Amino acid sequence: QVQTVESGGGLVQPGGSLRLSCVASGFTVADSAIGWIRQAPGKEREEVSCFRDGTTSYLDSVKGRFTFSRDNAKNTVYLQMNNLKPEDTAVYYCGMDCAWLWRGQGTQVTVSP
Repeated sequence: QVQTVESGGGLVQPGGSLRLSCVASGFTVADSAIGWIRQAPGKEREEVSCFRDGTTSYLDSVKGRFTFSRDNAKNTVYLQMNNLKPEDTAVYYCGMDCAWLWRGQGTQVTVSP
């Protein structure tokens, strides 16, 4: 059974940092595409970062601020988020194949003064 469990969200001031974690089960992150997707109220869903075929892609608005990483031994992926902005506020999900279909329960990120 494919499952992801996201954690690490919270409330942070603009300019702050958070590190999101995503523990995968039912598939191996070393052998799969996997990525982060965010959904904010009233906004379209966005693919924030996707690791596929050895390459990591990023949403333009997060380039230079967010970094995807992977720990194959822990079957876990991370999203390091620096210099956070209010527009980064959203629920962040990770999913196998960078797909909304395989998302977990998500973790809330709120960036506010």
